[in-house]
Amino acid sequence: MAGILPTHNGPNGKSKEHRPRRLPRLSMVPNRVRNESIAMIAEFCGTFLFLFFAFAATQVANAAATNSGTGQTNHSISQAPNATTLLYISLAFGFSLAVNAWAFFRVSGGLFNPAVTLGLLIIGAIKPLRALLCFIAQILGGICAAAVVSAILPGPLNVSTSLGGGTTIAKGVFLEMFLTAELVFVIFMLAAEKHKATFLAPIGIGLSLFVCEMTGVYFTGGSLNPARSFGPAVVSHFFEGYHWIYWVGPFIGTLLACGLYTLLKFGEYETVNPGQDFNDQEAEMFDPPEDPASAEEVQRPNPIAAAAEDIVSQAAQEIVNKVASNDLRASQSSTLSPHLSMNEASTVSPRLLPHEGVLPSHEGSLPSREVIPPSYRGFTSPNGGGDVVTGSEKV
Repeated sequence: MAGILPTHNGPNGKSKEHRPRRLPRLSMVPNRVRNESIAMIAEFCGTFLFLFFAFAATQVANAAATNSGTGQTNHSISQAPNATTLLYISLAFGFSLAVNAWAFFRVSGGLFNPAVTLGLLIIGAIKPLRALLCFIAQILGGICAAAVVSAILPGPLNVSTSLGGGTTIAKGVFLEMFLTAELVFVIFMLAAEKHKATFLAPIGIGLSLFVCEMTGVYFTGGSLNPARSFGPAVVSHFFEGYHWIYWVGPFIGTLLACGLYTLLKFGEYETVNPGQDFNDQEAEMFDPPEDPASAEEVQRPNPIAAAAEDIVSQAAQEIVNKVASNDLRASQSSTLSPHLSMNEASTVSPRLLPHEGVLPSHEGSLPSREVIPPSYRGFTSPNGGGDVVTGSEKV
């Protein structure tokens, strides 16, 4: 059609229609199989990229600390109380999660963590099959990330998690539990709960991991993610005797976050402080009750729907007014007398003249009007005297 701009121009200046390409036989694959496969691939790639950059940055930080004589060389991250090293590692994990979660959240959700996957399964955000496939992909992604870092960066792999600073196993479990609970709860409120800033959720989630890493790196290595601890342990062929705490702690923390989230949902937290996520236009339209009883009473107003309702209401009112006006005219016309006098008939229509043998137009409940049949219509005599031809004379 003329006037439509092409999507892009080819080398010869000819426009091409942009169409997504699909594998020739992909249409033969059932939709569920295709969707679950894409989600699994996305989780593997996302977990790999997230942990690859985080492990690489940790390797750099520990190499620098080792060269300065303050680090360790036993395959674990630097546990010396070096604020610069701890900050570097924490920033690496937080930023890597934010960037890669932002890239993959529209595909698989950007979970990258078996503990997060378990939490979303419990609250019903994902189905069991998707959770199982993502769990497998995340574990494999963690192993591959550690293997690639070990292969391409010089020196022994130095990114494993271990207890430090005199932390006991029991304290390590509780610390991992609380840190993971913080991360998972933030994911629930920013990503699972849909709101206007959901598309910015990866930033908040990355900042949450940064804060947790700042707290936990020195004491437990800051795992919060079984895949993060399992991958380096597999590649380095070294499992601490307390490696289980990096599974038990995060999973218990996930249950704790699920309990808090469920409590808020059952209490319909939306009614406590309504309207906090509204823009100016929505706030002007919002008039919450003093004590709202349910979340439906404080839900977000829809300006477009409200404008559409106003348009429909105005159109309906115009139709009602027109119908009422027509009814009024009809009622006024029905009040005319069915038997008009000669003068009245003349004023109504010059063609409606009384005459013998005049036939009524119709009979019934409606008032009849006297109409001259076509063959007996009156006309002026040829002599111009104005006499009306009698009914026996035909035209």
